[in-house]
Amino acid sequence: MKKIIILSIFITSSFITLAQNPRYIEAMKKNIAMMDSAYSKPDLFVSLANNFERIAEKEKTQWLPYYYASLCKINNGFMQKSTNDNDVIADAADLLLQKADSLSLNNSEISCTKSMLATLRMLVNPQQRYFKFGAIADKEMANAITQDATNPRPHMLKGQNLKGTPEQFGGGCKTAKQHLQTANEKFVTFKPSSDISPSWGKSYCQKLLNECNQ
Repeated sequence: MKKIIILSIFITSSFITLAQNPRYIEAMKKNIAMMDSAYSKPDLFVSLANNFERIAEKEKTQWLPYYYASLCKINNGFMQKSTNDNDVIADAADLLLQKADSLSLNNSEISCTKSMLATLRMLVNPQQRYFKFGAIADKEMANAITQDATNPRPHMLKGQNLKGTPEQFGGGCKTAKQHLQTANEKFVTFKPSSDISPSWGKSYCQKLLNECNQ
């Protein structure tokens, strides 16, 4: 019994030490800080995804590097002029996201990224894929809201998707705006749990709202 208790304390201490590893934190901060620049340089998302994946494979027990690696791949996919490679990109992003999911169950941020992943696949052929992948995207957004009611990102993603949906199918700014406003309000009060936790989306949400208000 004593050995079990000592082993448990050792494992817990190891996780705490790992989470507080200065090199890990600094490497994460450095790459996260570069993500905003990648929206004007899509290829940078590829480099960042590789960087996060290397960090993930070194740390192994941390979900955030796998999450960010997947997110970067998905963002790169959205920014491609053609959708021909969407499935290949989505497959690679999905493998990383599965690793993140195994390390942090019922995680709102991971569910948001699963929703984005489904949307990336749907865009290959929206008419043929909407019912399958559109449903998955909506389900994961709903999961994200349930898992963390304070998280603004699922509301933003819902608004973004509706904004890009034709009005005859229930989309457009009229229906998107309420979700974007909810997200915007939540961004004001949302507190990331750490310096390297997800905090992205505020300026993009405001941009979408401004477009709807024009």
